[in-house]
Amino acid sequence: MGRAFEYRKATKLKRWASMAKTFTKLGRQITVAVKDGGSDPEANPRLRMLIQNAKAANMPKDNVERAIKKATEKNHDDWKEVVYEGYGPFGVAVMVETTTNNNTRTVGAVRSYFNKAGGSLGTTGSVEYMFEHQCHFKVEAKEGIDLEELELDMIDAGANEIFEEDGKIIIYGAFESYGSIQSYLEDNDFEIISSEFERIPTTTKELNEEETVVFEKMLAKFEEDEDVTNIYHTVAGL
Repeated sequence: MGRAFEYRKATKLKRWASMAKTFTKLGRQITVAVKDGGSDPEANPRLRMLIQNAKAANMPKDNVERAIKKATEKNHDDWKEVVYEGYGPFGVAVMVETTTNNNTRTVGAVRSYFNKAGGSLGTTGSVEYMFEHQCHFKVEAKEGIDLEELELDMIDAGANEIFEEDGKIIIYGAFESYGSIQSYLEDNDFEIISSEFERIPTTTKELNEEETVVFEKMLAKFEEDEDVTNIYHTVAGL
């Protein structure tokens, strides 16, 4: 088990269940995925991923179908995925992934969250180098599966870390290996529970109790914003 595992175990990662308006956020991402790669999940790996995640989040099928339909309508909102970078209070590096149809609104809100906490919005690339962009899969373990043998096969597919957690198999790989890992799992009849992309910090920063409270207040502002889909930072143990 490597650094990604230790990072996951040492932090309280925010997942869909703890983010505001889960279905709204997923719906927007599905619309973007359809716009970029088409409405056929078999031909669109990103859409397949999001449909899996929607199922894991108990998102109604009607909501998924509505989001797919929106992307094919002539006058649908032009949703785009935009990543913002900056520094929160106490010099903490932060990356904010958003899905927006109004960049002026979103960048204004993101800047205000940073500023009110004593941080600042940065330029593209200002903190990205502090994170590794990885893909992450959670799959059902097959009966009698040999994790070591699976790991050898998965390395050929682009995985760099495999372990078991709470009865599920967790797989990490480089961002660019998403398609090959997904294909391997599907071709070998593994049930994919969920899959997503994560940004793992290459270095972390310790905050004291008072500093942590201030930083968490800023995080809460981001998490309450419907445009924000994911937040990554370099605070250790948070």
